[in-house]
Amino acid sequence: MASADLSGGPASPTSPFPPPVHHADHQHRHGILGATSSTFVMVVVPLASVLLFVVAVSILLILRRVRSAGKAHEGGGGIVGHSSNSLSKRLPSNLSSYYAGANGDPYSPDVRRCIYGGNLGFPFQPKNKRGQVFTYRELETAADGFREENVIGNGGFGVVYRGTLADGTVAAIKMLKREGKQGEREFRMEVDLLSRLHSPYLVGLIGYCADQHHRLLVFEYMPNGCLQRHLHPTSSNSQQHVLDWCTRLRIALDCARALEFLHEHTVPAVIHRDYKCSNILLDQNYRAKVSDFGMAKIGSDKINGQVLTRVLGTTGYVAPEYALTGKLTTKSDVYSFGVVLLELLTGRVPVDIKRPPGEDVLVPWALPRLTNRQKVVEMVDPALQGRYSKKDLIQIAAIAAVCVQSESDYRPLMTDVVQSLIPLVRSPSGTCPTTPSRFSAPVSKFNVVT
Repeated sequence: MASADLSGGPASPTSPFPPPVHHADHQHRHGILGATSSTFVMVVVPLASVLLFVVAVSILLILRRVRSAGKAHEGGGGIVGHSSNSLSKRLPSNLSSYYAGANGDPYSPDVRRCIYGGNLGFPFQPKNKRGQVFTYRELETAADGFREENVIGNGGFGVVYRGTLADGTVAAIKMLKREGKQGEREFRMEVDLLSRLHSPYLVGLIGYCADQHHRLLVFEYMPNGCLQRHLHPTSSNSQQHVLDWCTRLRIALDCARALEFLHEHTVPAVIHRDYKCSNILLDQNYRAKVSDFGMAKIGSDKINGQVLTRVLGTTGYVAPEYALTGKLTTKSDVYSFGVVLLELLTGRVPVDIKRPPGEDVLVPWALPRLTNRQKVVEMVDPALQGRYSKKDLIQIAAIAAVCVQSESDYRPLMTDVVQSLIPLVRSPSGTCPTTPSRFSAPVSKFNVVT
């Protein structure tokens, strides 16, 4: 009988059992696995910890940079590119509650991007309170259902109603006409501009409504209406107060300061593009403020830079170079200011088809008369009944003459116009301010009267 091999050799081919297990080898393998597991714990785990630490630090640095960039945008640069969601988190609670619009209907993406993430390039001013957001129902209640007897203005832009807000503030509520992209653009422009630009010579924006398809703007109320009603009364408003000479000079100075602010104290400059009598409003003391910025254009940041755009404006007020070429500059507003100055002086409208040929357009009729003493006197508004200073009249005529020059390079800056008007606007005591006129040199050139 063959004996069984217990030495660890191969099993007999005829053996029905598997080879025997070698316990020494089994223990050896357990030793290797234990060593490997120990090495894994000592090497891999620390590496993983280091990697997690590096990732965490990187995330913190990225968040810090994002926050720094956000603060820089809010403090000194435009807030372009921020999502509406992140901006809504920074809004006061009373604004955030209106973010979705009435009845949960969201505003249009364009309006939301404009209101909460302005893209005009102006520095955001966090210290200034931004316009309130109203629902359509709130403004409907304020204007007593937008009844016809509450209408205080009507034009191509829409209808203006007198209303009383929930806190008792009397306001002018402008309901804009919805005419495609142009109407939306005008709404966005007014909200963006007047939420950022603050001047005592601009009509203040109280708030706005972008509720569903409704677009409304809420302004401070100007009880004496627009300048046009006083200079050019119609049968429906023939009882308007006649503006005396001193009031007209003060209105001219207020308007000049408004354009000076837009052109020379705002970066980039703002070109009003629709400066005219109907957009000049008067408060209870007949102090003037400029309104209606729906057609405004952001100017070039270059000296005397031009902006090429389609021609918009009102006939009689549009500068000739802009009407012919579409090239818009701040000097285009200076021309329009000169036309308004002529209206204050003469009481005539810019274009009057009822007058005979040669007298129907104000600027070409007035320009050759502005440097002639006798003809200037004949041009004065008859409503003044001769109550004005002839010396002041000559100065006003000279300023108007340079403002309406056909060549834009010959027109002055609004700062120079302001400085030339200051001595003419007398204080209540009757004395003139001591501020020197930087406009004296160019005025004297046109002050050759016979």
